[in-house]
Order: sequence, then C-alpha cells, then structure tokens
Amino acid sequence: MLKIIDPTFIIQTAGALGVILIVFAESGLFFGFFLPGDSLLFTAALFASQGYLNIWILYVGCLVAAIVGDSVGYSFGKKIGPALFTKEDSLFFNKKHIARAQHFYEVHGKKTIIIARFIPIVRTFAPIVAGIGNMKYRTFLSYNVIGGFIWVTGFLGLGYVLGATVPGIDKYLHYIVLGIIVLSFIPPVIHVLKERKM
Repeated sequence: MLKIIDPTFIIQTAGALGVILIVFAESGLFFGFFLPGDSLLFTAALFASQGYLNIWILYVGCLVAAIVGDSVGYSFGKKIGPALFTKEDSLFFNKKHIARAQHFYEVHGKKTIIIARFIPIVRTFAPIVAGIGNMKYRTFLSYNVIGGFIWVTGFLGLGYVLGATVPGIDKYLHYIVLGIIVLSFIPPVIHVLKERKM
C-alpha cells in the first residue's frame, strides 16, 4: 500500500503515463484523495531534469489531467453529490472530507478552486463541492484552468530547475519529498486550529 504513494516507485514503475493518470485521479476521483500529487509532480520533474522523462510530455499531460480531472469531479458532484451525504463511510470515502471541503468553499468562495490545488484532500473534494453547490460551469472552468496551471507549472518547474542546477540533489530526494508533504499539510492544520479557537 505504501508503494502506491511513493513518488519514486510510481515513476520507476509507470513512467510519465502513471504520473499523468495519478494527477487525474487525485484531481477528479473521490477515492484519489490519498495520492501524492504535490510530491509526485516535483519528483517527476526531477527525473525529467536527469533525462529519464520528457518534461514537455509530462507538463502538457499533467496540465490536461489536472483540468479534466477537476471537471470530472465537478460533474460527479453535480449529478451524484447530494447522495454522498447518505453514503456509508469506507476506506476510500469519508463524509468528513466532503464536509471539510464544503466549509472551505463557504469561507473562501470561488477562489477555493485555485487555493485547494495546494491542499491535500481538499484538492480532491473541492470540485465535487463546487458541483454540489451548482457553481456555473463556465466560472468553475476558469478557476479550474488557472489553479491547474499554477499548480502543475509551479511544482514541475521547481523540480526541474532544482534537478538541473543542484548537483546530487537525488541523494536528498526522500527528505525533499517529506518536506513537501509536511508543508502541504500546514495550511489545513492551521485552518483546523483556527476553527477550534472560534
């Protein structure tokens, strides 16, 4: 199970196609919330900087996957969303994730679609909540494209530049990935702590 969320294992096993499919799943399928989006993009770009993957195939594929994935999540929320609140919790689904994303959406409004790209779990459920809330698809799509562009460009760009300019960075890859994971969970932790104080 742990290998499924190990960016290095994913890239070595499934290559660029695997990365693209996981970006899609994490963005658009409610059971994809546990997948390693941020760290996977960064690590894939690092591999690309060393010639193991084609950065342009990776970039275009991940960008399309992120945007289409969110749109699938939106459609799912619009058609089936309300029924999710009556669904039993399971290994791949927990109603509290939907509730958390819904609250985040209520606080931040439409820009949630952009902000959520950088917050694990919320990233997966934000488009579903936008569909449940009947956000106009044209509005959703514009925020979706902006958020997907910033997210994919940011993490792939950072990974590629560091991989191409810092000698032996692969030796520290696990520490860097761990750092990305920790940093990505800081915003939701702060958000929860603020809520408890209120």
